[in-house]
Amino acid sequence: MKIKLFNNIFIAVVLLGSFSCSNDEEAKEDTVEATVNAPDEWANDDGLKMDELNLPEGFEISVYARVENARSIDMADNNILFVGSRNAEKVYAVEDKDNDGYGETVHIIDEDLWQPNGVAFRKGDLYVAEINRILKYPDILNNLETPPEPEVVYDDYPEKTHHGWKYIAFGPDDKLYVPVGAPCNICKSEDEIFATITRMNPDGSNMEIYAEGVRNTVGFTWHPETKKMYFTDNGRDHLGDNYPPCELNYAPEKGMHFGYPYCHGGDIADPEFGERRPCSDFVRPAQNLGPHVAPLGLTIYSGGDFPEEYKGKALIAEHGSWNRSKKIGYRITMVDLKNGEGTSYKPFIDGWLNEEEQTVWGRPVDVIELENGSLMISDDYSGTIYKVSYNKEG
Repeated sequence: MKIKLFNNIFIAVVLLGSFSCSNDEEAKEDTVEATVNAPDEWANDDGLKMDELNLPEGFEISVYARVENARSIDMADNNILFVGSRNAEKVYAVEDKDNDGYGETVHIIDEDLWQPNGVAFRKGDLYVAEINRILKYPDILNNLETPPEPEVVYDDYPEKTHHGWKYIAFGPDDKLYVPVGAPCNICKSEDEIFATITRMNPDGSNMEIYAEGVRNTVGFTWHPETKKMYFTDNGRDHLGDNYPPCELNYAPEKGMHFGYPYCHGGDIADPEFGERRPCSDFVRPAQNLGPHVAPLGLTIYSGGDFPEEYKGKALIAEHGSWNRSKKIGYRITMVDLKNGEGTSYKPFIDGWLNEEEQTVWGRPVDVIELENGSLMISDDYSGTIYKVSYNKEG
């Protein structure tokens, strides 16, 4: 394990924008021109085009830190932000030592790991998910500059890399939830562990399957009031640009099956597997999302920073399509929830994708809510952590 410490000071970039409609074209018409408080040369040099981002009126977004290939994030005590990665093969801790609102100090906790996408902080310890195992770095907050060798919590997950990178989080039951994606685009594996969400005790004991028929979830959360799980799922490929939809699912109890590989989007029978079991056998999505938008991390807002109407709404990081003839996603979307079902679906932040030119400068991966009610969003394409807040005086 190699240990490195980087210090970087970043300029805050703040903008305002708005939209109020439920589809993207209407949203563009209502967007307010953004204002950017940073030199153009800084934004251009770093590949960030912050002035192209659109937010609802009164909201502000700034750059909190720059971290290579930033993926899953989790905020620990003392405002230490842990960040996983895939291609960078590193796990980071971002620290705001001078309390100026920017993470100027980046510690590398470990490197040369096997796609360490998932991070979760619990009671002083950092948990990290590789492809086939879960690691724990004990007492990590007191050892940021000299991280300990990790303890292996669990190492019996498959070594398949197709959908093998993992998002992890501790649920209200204090169990660690770990997904195992399907090892293919579409298939039915003889090993029941694939296409599931599992859970285990913090020490790695009593691993069990919690949900089945989940092609590839890279994000889940629990409702702040009901304590029930919601998770995103990436739909299968090669059925055309517009099929099937990606999904937001509601999993309030163990043992539910969400359709893969037989059924997609609640009522689309798979052309290869759909004859084996009807869609009526499975749990329908809480909300169908855009086709191939690649939804990843999400949070259900409960804080006091945003206006009251945002409470209880799911905010989803859509990483963006990779094989669609016209790109879609690359944004944060919002879903209204009622009794486990979505009642609306619309953009909250967009602009990482220039739809007219079909160019991309950012891909959101994860979104978390902080104690003060603001949000943090990771972007693995530009290597950026953004902070979103609401200007109550605006």
